[in-house]
Amino acid sequence: MLDAESAVRLAQKHGCTYCDARFERVRKNSLAVEDGQIEYLTTRYDQGIGVRVLCDGAWGFYSTSDHTKLEQGIIDAIKAAKHHARTKKEKIKLAEAPVIEKNIKYKTKKDIDLESLGKIALECDHIIKSFPKISKSAIGVSSSATSKCFVSNEGSKIHQEFTDIIMEMTATVHRFGATQSISTTEGGRGGLEKIIDDTNVFLVAEETAKKTSMLVEAHTVKEDKATLIMNPDFVALLTHEILGHPSEADRVLGREMAWAGGAWWAGMLGKEIGSEHLNVIDDPTIDGSLGWFEFDDEGIRSQKKQLVKDGILAGHMHSRETASIFGVESNSSMRAASYSFMPLIRMSCTCIERGDWEPDEMIKDVKHGYLVSGMKVPSIDMKRYNWSISCQYANKIENGQVTDLLRDVIVVGNAPEFFSSIDACGKDFTIRPITNCGKGDPMQQMKMGNGGPSIRGIATVKSVGA
Repeated sequence: MLDAESAVRLAQKHGCTYCDARFERVRKNSLAVEDGQIEYLTTRYDQGIGVRVLCDGAWGFYSTSDHTKLEQGIIDAIKAAKHHARTKKEKIKLAEAPVIEKNIKYKTKKDIDLESLGKIALECDHIIKSFPKISKSAIGVSSSATSKCFVSNEGSKIHQEFTDIIMEMTATVHRFGATQSISTTEGGRGGLEKIIDDTNVFLVAEETAKKTSMLVEAHTVKEDKATLIMNPDFVALLTHEILGHPSEADRVLGREMAWAGGAWWAGMLGKEIGSEHLNVIDDPTIDGSLGWFEFDDEGIRSQKKQLVKDGILAGHMHSRETASIFGVESNSSMRAASYSFMPLIRMSCTCIERGDWEPDEMIKDVKHGYLVSGMKVPSIDMKRYNWSISCQYANKIENGQVTDLLRDVIVVGNAPEFFSSIDACGKDFTIRPITNCGKGDPMQQMKMGNGGPSIRGIATVKSVGA
C-alpha cells in the first residue's frame, strides 16, 4: 500500500539531503447537459504518491500509483538528482520551515451527490432554453473530494480533506447570421451550498440567457482610449494575468521564461508600479474560494501575502527555494495539480483589494467611457507587460449613465500605464473561480480563486477582428 511516511523512510535510506512525499486520493463526479439531455455522467477515482528528493543541491522527483514500483522509482529519482547536481552551478537551498503535525477536514454544509448535480444542471438548462432566442444551452458540473497527506523528513505530517464544486454554463444565440454566447463559471471549495446559497445558479442562468439574447442586436465598438469601469468578474481575469502571474517568484527570476513567461517588474521591489489606489494580495485563507487551504504542498501554513501596497511592489509568492534566494520566509505558494507533478509556485486567491467607492458613484463620475463586464479570452506578452482581454459584453457610459450594449469588445493596455491610471476601486469585492490556469513543463492545470472590486482606469477598447 502507498504510504507517505514509508516513502520518506525509503528516500532517507537511499541517501538524500531532504525529501517529502504527498499521498493523494481523489474522487470526481462530473456530468454535462446540452439542450435538455444529459450527455454524460462519470465517476472517477485516482490515488497515488509523489516523492521529491533533494540531493547535492538538485531536485529529483518520482510519482506512481503502484506501490511495487515506489522504491525503485525513488532510487532513480535520487540518481537523477545527483547526476544533475554535478553540472548545476547554483545549488538549491531551502528556507527554514517549522515542523507541523495536523489533520484538517474542511466541512461542507450540503452534501454533493450525482442526482442533485443532475437536477441542478437540468433546471439551469431549462431556464436558459426558456428564452426564445437561445439556440443552444450547455451545462457542465463537477465535484471532487480530495484527501491529501504531506510528510517530510524534517518531521511534518499534515493531512487535509476538502471538496470542490464547479459549474459552468454557456448560452448561445444565432440570429441574422451572427452567433453570440456568454459563459460563466460558479463554485468553490465546499458543498452544494457554493452554487445554491452562496451563488444562486438559477438566477445566474436566467441573467446569462437574458444578456445573451440581447447581444446579437448589440453594437460593436470603434477603437477608443477612454475611462473604463471593469466589473469584478472581468477584474478577476485581469488580476490573474497581469498581477498574479508576474508575482510568482520563479517568473521573477526568469525560470519560467522558456514556456510560461517572466515578469516585467523583476528587480523592482519597493518601487512604484501603479497608482496609490492599487493594493494587491494573494490570500489562501479566504474561506470558500478554490484557492483556500491551510497548508501548501511544502507544508507551509497558509498566509495572506501583500504583493502591491499603495502602488508599491511589496512582495512575491515564494517557495522554500526562492525564499532562500530572496532572503525571506516561504509564504505558502507551492502547489501541484496532483500527486503526479512537482509542486510549482502558484496563485491561491490573488485579488485587488476593495476600495471605498460605490460602483454607481464610479459610473456617475464618468462623462465618456465604458462599463466592461465578464471575463473571456486573455492575450498577454511573455513579461506580462502588454495585454489584451476580451469581455463577455460592455456598455457605453455617457454623462454618468450606462447606455448602449456592446458586443465583441477587447480591452487593450500595458501594465504600468494602466495601473498608474487607476483612480477608484469599489466596495463590491467578489471572488471568482478560476479552473484552468496552466503553468509548468509538463503542463499543470490548477484551480484557484481570483477577484477584486470594480475598478476604474484608462485603457483602449476595440472590436474583435479590428
